[in-house]
Amino acid sequence: MHRVGSAGNTSGSSRPRKEKRLTYVLNNADDSKHCAGVNCLALLKSSVPDVSDYLFTGSRDGTLKRWALSEDAATCSATFESHVDWVNDALLAGNNTLVSCSSDTTLKTWNCLSDGVCTRTLHQHSDYVTCLAAAEKNSNVIASGGLGGEVFIWDLEAALVPVSKSTDVKEDDSPNGIIASSNSGLPITSLRSISSSSNISLHTTQSHGYSPVAAKGHKESVYALAMNDSGTLLVSGGTEKVVRVWDPRSGSKTMKLRGHTDNIRALLLDSTGRYCLSGSSDSMIRLWDLNQQRCVHSYAVHTDSVWALASTPTFSHVYSGGRDSSLYVTDLATRESLLLCTKEHPISQLALHDDSIWVATTDSSVHKWPAEGRDPQKVFQKGGSFLAGNLSFSRARACLEGSSPAPVYQEPSLTIAGIPGIVQHEILNNRRQVLTKDTAGSVKLWDITKGVVIEDYGEVSFDEKKEKLFEMVSFPTWFTTDTRLGSLSIHLDTPQCFSAEIYSVDLNIVGLAEDHKICLAEETLKGLFAHWFAKRRTKSGFQAPANGDVPSGKETTIRSHSHSRVEVDDNAENHSSVVRHAFEFSTVSPPSIITEGSHGGPWRKKITALDGTEDEKDIPRWCLDCVLDKGVPGKDITKCSFYLHPCEGAAVQVLTQGKLSAPRILRIHKVINYVIEKIVLTDARNSDGTFSPGLAGQSQLATTVGDGTFRLGSKPHKLKPTIEILCNNQVLSPEMSLATVRAYIWKKTDDLVLSYRVLPGR
Repeated sequence: MHRVGSAGNTSGSSRPRKEKRLTYVLNNADDSKHCAGVNCLALLKSSVPDVSDYLFTGSRDGTLKRWALSEDAATCSATFESHVDWVNDALLAGNNTLVSCSSDTTLKTWNCLSDGVCTRTLHQHSDYVTCLAAAEKNSNVIASGGLGGEVFIWDLEAALVPVSKSTDVKEDDSPNGIIASSNSGLPITSLRSISSSSNISLHTTQSHGYSPVAAKGHKESVYALAMNDSGTLLVSGGTEKVVRVWDPRSGSKTMKLRGHTDNIRALLLDSTGRYCLSGSSDSMIRLWDLNQQRCVHSYAVHTDSVWALASTPTFSHVYSGGRDSSLYVTDLATRESLLLCTKEHPISQLALHDDSIWVATTDSSVHKWPAEGRDPQKVFQKGGSFLAGNLSFSRARACLEGSSPAPVYQEPSLTIAGIPGIVQHEILNNRRQVLTKDTAGSVKLWDITKGVVIEDYGEVSFDEKKEKLFEMVSFPTWFTTDTRLGSLSIHLDTPQCFSAEIYSVDLNIVGLAEDHKICLAEETLKGLFAHWFAKRRTKSGFQAPANGDVPSGKETTIRSHSHSRVEVDDNAENHSSVVRHAFEFSTVSPPSIITEGSHGGPWRKKITALDGTEDEKDIPRWCLDCVLDKGVPGKDITKCSFYLHPCEGAAVQVLTQGKLSAPRILRIHKVINYVIEKIVLTDARNSDGTFSPGLAGQSQLATTVGDGTFRLGSKPHKLKPTIEILCNNQVLSPEMSLATVRAYIWKKTDDLVLSYRVLPGR
């Protein structure tokens, strides 16, 4: 927390301000694959011969991917990256608009045929957005639902109209060339797409003057939505265990259907809006007749929660999957069911594709299975079907009795492989390396200041490897981390992140003094923003060399637009000339930044995708100040106070006044040198080469360290005594730091107390 002076107050009072966090996500070398569970699927079928169909996948790793499909392969052709948390659902509205929702509380729209351009971010939800629904014949209407019982109906044509500006603004003043008022009524097809080089704040802010229709009535979380083709009927379900029916044009409730005994997790509507299918955590599938306002059939097919449903175009058969990791097809008229396949992981989403079905699971892979979607009866001819019961316990009892059906298919026809996600991690004591374990059991060691794996140990014991890598060193906790996205996410908060320093010699940095200190967070930030800085200088007319050298020159103010206040000072005295090798991030698999500035909400981008136009509206001011060498907060908190006394009964006495203060990373051998210096400088040398400190030396020492600051003096004489430093009667290694001694030897909250002694006869 910084202290910020209150406006208009001259008495010196201040108020706390919460600074924005900066997070960077370390990406795997193969960025064309998901690294966490796939939550949603959307299929775009081509109407042109010889043009690929596309499958869109949304993952818990926070990204969406577009796959170009062929008969026997799927190729990743684009990654859509902007969400900062799980992508929970996605759908296609029209021919080229992809809509996604996320646990980051936003909806985002994308040009689905672009290379990953986010065209708008829609803010209305106050909690996780869990589900979406769209009208097949009215691509402008979509609905979103989430935690807290929130359901909104959106008119995309109105929501995607660009933010209005004053009427005297010229088109040249807009970086993306879009000038329109919020009530211009432009059709969505007439909007110019926003290029990937546009300022982030321009395409992550909701249009002014538009609010979606709120469907109010849910008191608890909403997990499933479905809409009929014309967009005149909406159904919703969630933790209230009821199916609610709405008129999406007004947001008014029309009916409430009861029957499930647990959360509703999946919903389907037929094209007319008369029949509704629901899947629930009570393991049941129910068929509702909305005209009669009742449940007409119940299907006990699964042994656990039903999470995903997909139906044939005629609504005659339903495919279902869920927590029991099994995929079934059920004839809604005859109640005949068939087990198509079993998976190793729970099934989260289904998408029919001609005679096949795509299956997404909580694993990072997606599989394509035969399904005979055009004529499901062909599958039933293979035999092995059973009659779905009416009660949920009937299937569980059948399994216990050993009468579980055998799956029709053993292997998928096509697999879009993912990569194992990280599920366990441990920050090592050196505070630069993190040990991880993924879902495949592979243990790896990461260097978080370079964003790379420095050692892959394979499938070994995580705990044993952690013990083997233990070092008795102590550094401040300057970052935190989590693996929620299946990757390592490193979180930096000011001023805590600037508390850790290390000597340059420990990083093998040549050309600097032995006791030159490196701030880990400061150098890491400069490494992360090296591409941004180079782009920014290029846009200002200064070409930055490829190695990151910053040439000297006159001060230049760089503004991405007329309101930017970020300035780059090109004076060589104010800028580090090179991004140090120990902090160079990979450009092959660059990390992604997650943060937010003073305008808009959080955003995510790869560091190599930053184009230099981002400023304090997009990036926290404290990050910019650090990268541009305008100040690093919190460096004064890296000191360690301690007392230095002679051992009890020692003949050598050096007087000090009060506490000493030194960097926490100071090595004990520096303390030894300090003691030797004070002894040598204040001693009268005896003829036999021994040292006898006198009172004059004590007086001189008091003058030298009277301010309590720990400083090294001139070089001692050649004849030096051998000194040992002790803490709690334990002799300390010269390579230990003060912080290490305090953490592992002293083990108290009081100020550290060290003692010294001269070894006899040496």
